[in-house]
Amino acid sequence: MKKQTRSKNPHLKKAKKRSPPKEPLPPVHPWRICPYSEHWVRKHLLRIPPSDTFPQGHTVTRREHCAHNPSGKNQLYPEEMKEVANQHFSDVKNKPCTLPFGFSSNGSKYDDLIAGWTQYWNEVLKPDVPLDPNLVKALIASESGFDPKKLANKKNSDSARGLMQITNDTRKVLGNDEGELKDHYITVTKEDLNDPGVNICSGVRWLFQKRKLASVGLKKSISWLDTIWEYKGTSTTSEEEAKKIKTILNGYFKDLQKCKKN
Repeated sequence: MKKQTRSKNPHLKKAKKRSPPKEPLPPVHPWRICPYSEHWVRKHLLRIPPSDTFPQGHTVTRREHCAHNPSGKNQLYPEEMKEVANQHFSDVKNKPCTLPFGFSSNGSKYDDLIAGWTQYWNEVLKPDVPLDPNLVKALIASESGFDPKKLANKKNSDSARGLMQITNDTRKVLGNDEGELKDHYITVTKEDLNDPGVNICSGVRWLFQKRKLASVGLKKSISWLDTIWEYKGTSTTSEEEAKKIKTILNGYFKDLQKCKKN
């Protein structure tokens, strides 16, 4: 007896399992060169290892391009930081007062970088109260005296370094896509932090994170000045030392505020 088979209806097609539509990637700040989830790589020489065609290996010029971020999120690398600063920061309007204090020309040398990165992070992270570039400048004056090569402990390369005195532990947190930051990472080396622009970009980003964490802990939005005290660790020092730290920074900040009003 012939086995019956079901006839196939050519008009009936197997339904394909539809994957949920992908959410559009967030927009990036207009100063950025590459779209969200990518970072800019400058033109550079690339060494190609030996092959049958080139037994000794050879060097090619790699054109500037946007490369994929390992995190798939928003990451800033040093080369893009420098390019953003070169293209946009001289035009920023809200700059700190040009007071050099007692630091010669260095006291106003980094005003464009302070203004630019303060505005950038204000616009990206959108705090309820914007960070004042004068407060950032006062912090730099009190932390490093505007010395971009300053290392807190010359015997320990992991100690705080650069204009905003960023530790190696902080650097790691800023670049860790599996840590406390959920987006807007900073990917730099210890040596990169000797660069004034990279250091200020990283330090201001860290200020925003310190404010966020402290506000969550206290269940209220804290002021930027209180954030500075968190940044400087006044709660972990003696009362006398904390008072000294606050007096120095407050002095710088008040002078900058007076200058701005005049």
